[in-house]
Amino acid sequence: MRKIAMTAAGFAAALIGTGVALAPNANAAATEATATMGTTASCPSGAVCLREPNGSILSKNIWYSYGAHNLSNVTGTKVLINNQTGGAGFQICKGYNGTNCYPVLRYVGAYAPYDFTPINSIVLVR
Repeated sequence: MRKIAMTAAGFAAALIGTGVALAPNANAAATEATATMGTTASCPSGAVCLREPNGSILSKNIWYSYGAHNLSNVTGTKVLINNQTGGAGFQICKGYNGTNCYPVLRYVGAYAPYDFTPINSIVLVR
């Protein structure tokens, strides 16, 4: 358990050092089950999802396949949810086609809200 906590802390430190402040949300399970404004939105098992500020998850923002996924018209603060299985992770990238990426994140659950305005792709990794 201590090793897991230290690994998570290492990922958070790596991201903060690169200017990214993604961190697991302490209330991830509660937030995942019941989103804001009474809208229920959940990320399907095996997927990475991008939740809107109103709590909804658009079908175009649910990804299952490994590799780069370019974002289109995604701006403002959103919440990423990793619901992949088997230890799979994801990266957020400033460039299209998975270029100029931040470190891989593997925590399962909702991450802290983040401004996706400069983000142009998400890469799902094994």
